[in-house]
Amino acid sequence: MADKQISLPAKLINGGVAGLIGVTCVFPIDLAKTRLQNQQNGSRLYTSMSDCLIKTIRSEGYFGMYRGAAVNLTLVTPEKAIKLAANDFFRFHLSKDGQKLTLLREMLAGCGAGTCQVIVTTPMEMLKIQLQDAGRIGERPKNSAAQRKLMPQTVAPGGPVEVKSPTAMQLTRELLREKGIAGLYKGLGATLLRDVPFSIIYFPLFANLNNLGKKGAEGPAPFYVSFISGCIAGSTAAVAVNPVDVIKTRLQSLTRGNQEDTYSGVTDCIRKILRNEGPSAFLKGAYCRALVIAPLFGIAQVVYFLGVGEFILSFLPKRNN
Repeated sequence: MADKQISLPAKLINGGVAGLIGVTCVFPIDLAKTRLQNQQNGSRLYTSMSDCLIKTIRSEGYFGMYRGAAVNLTLVTPEKAIKLAANDFFRFHLSKDGQKLTLLREMLAGCGAGTCQVIVTTPMEMLKIQLQDAGRIGERPKNSAAQRKLMPQTVAPGGPVEVKSPTAMQLTRELLREKGIAGLYKGLGATLLRDVPFSIIYFPLFANLNNLGKKGAEGPAPFYVSFISGCIAGSTAAVAVNPVDVIKTRLQSLTRGNQEDTYSGVTDCIRKILRNEGPSAFLKGAYCRALVIAPLFGIAQVVYFLGVGEFILSFLPKRNN
């Protein structure tokens, strides 16, 4: 993407539009991924992605699959815009006289992009995970006092538990009041450990796959090549960093079942998962994450290469210098 010079506003619009479209399409799968990753041995509610989605629809309705979507739809625009624009920025400045980047420089550019995006990613995922996992916690017959305080519930006579999920604004105010801005950035270290390696793998892999489909030395690749390259690179990177995503999800979850472990940090989380659930637990939700990331980044690259941002900007009045 370094060879295609696009203005910064267009990059931001491209990233935002791609994020909005992608999240809308794959959010239910992302919800299933979060709930599968959070359930521990002895407290399993779901056996698979399809089982999770079916039970979610039965207990929470169709829109239960979109718990936390508002947070993602609000913050995914700056997140994806920062990620794509930062990668282009670093690729441009790491290139020598427009020459093709070496693999090491491509990885450095991806590293820079992944580091920049956590400014938005961490609080976004922190809030999203609480809202997504509220239904899983709410389905339990008994909850702790802290859980009841955060997610009040009423039991209808002879009926199922009705869970009143907190809103993103309520969670934000509660975290800021109790822990300050650091409350929104819980799990920052784990987020960096996930997103930096993800970007190091994704961006070089996408650039090289996309180059294979170019019609000529200078011509752009067809949009379907960009889409397929984005899907392959995204799913590969997603599965590669899934163990860290499990750790991040566990650390950022504020509410748990009565018999579920709590964690003091990354090392403690790794140790307890290995001891109580075994190495396979680090692959929980891996196929869900691949199904989320593949189309998400495929759509992002298509929007980026189709120049949606430039098209939108063309309708805006130009400023006279």
